[in-house]
Amino acid sequence: MSIATGILVYVIIWWLIFFMMLPVGVISQDESGEDIVPGTPASAPVKPDIWRKALTTSLIAAVLFAVFYFIVEYDVISLRP
Repeated sequence: MSIATGILVYVIIWWLIFFMMLPVGVISQDESGEDIVPGTPASAPVKPDIWRKALTTSLIAAVLFAVFYFIVEYDVISLRP
């Protein structure tokens, strides 16, 4: 696997995991019972924790990429015709 292919696979895995992590632990303004900030919808998150989710996503993506790399490099599953 070339470096470019590895980077591309990692980025794809990262974005897939990131989009799965976005709704985890989100509490809307309406659910929290706090006052709704004027000009925002009631469904807007109170504390989205994007940086924490990005860090968690990076760790999970690194583990999944390592598994993928092992499978491809050691021909556990051959992707060559």
